[in-house]
Amino acid sequence: MFRSTHSARRPIRPSQHSPIAILFVFLLSTPLFALTTPLTGTPLNDGYHALYNLDFAAAHGHFQQWMTAHPEDPLGPASDAAAFIFTEFDRLGVLDIELFSDDDRFESRKRPDIDPALKQGFNDRSDQAERLADAALQRNPQDANAYYVKAVTSGMRADWASLIDRHEYGAFKYSELASKYAKQALALNPTLYDANLAVGIENYMLSLKAAPIRWFLGMAGAGTNKAEGVRLLKLTAEQGHYLAPFARLMLAVGELRDGRTKEGKAILIGLSQEFPQNTLYQRQIARLH
Repeated sequence: MFRSTHSARRPIRPSQHSPIAILFVFLLSTPLFALTTPLTGTPLNDGYHALYNLDFAAAHGHFQQWMTAHPEDPLGPASDAAAFIFTEFDRLGVLDIELFSDDDRFESRKRPDIDPALKQGFNDRSDQAERLADAALQRNPQDANAYYVKAVTSGMRADWASLIDRHEYGAFKYSELASKYAKQALALNPTLYDANLAVGIENYMLSLKAAPIRWFLGMAGAGTNKAEGVRLLKLTAEQGHYLAPFARLMLAVGELRDGRTKEGKAILIGLSQEFPQNTLYQRQIARLH
């Protein structure tokens, strides 16, 4: 949901589902990850800061400001699409980490119906971002940021399909596309660290499936290496920008799933300090002992 060339920077579900779509982590008083450039100072940065604080109205406002000033930049509508999907995630309780950490509870949970207006807004902005990215690639086939945006929109479509619509095959196909576009972006610009998230999620999520399914997905070309997935998530958390907080959330969930409560809690405390309005972090911290 996010590109490295803007002025801000030189820029979960850890179960069988694949989230595409959401900083500064401290282990007690010692930094657990290297500090990244703060999410402040530009409409895009301010939009993402509001997004991770669950202030979705403010996020939409900041992203609209960016789109007005930069109408040909596909990252603007891609970011606004992120605000739509995160709004629906929050409304449906999709990102509750306790559910994220327990596959059975995630599958059996009750939830409200999908909001059709949010779904339409998400699809419209994703479509707009992809049209602008395709136009950018027509002008310059080596445009790494355009491939990055296509990775972002494909990843978010995978998130919506899996975590909201529960269409696993559709989610897998979108996740495949996200990984492909991310690899193309990184081949052209290895400093687009946020793009590592798509490949990291693919490897980490799919590695958690049963062995026969892992084998089949590997034959189909999907990455199913858990260690590689964690490495790429850590790289995004340490070197990324817009997606660094989401990578850290994913790492926190992974720590909790693997029984490392202290480490997972430390990451969540750092996120809560950076985004104090995000009750998701606070609720999970309160559950941990």
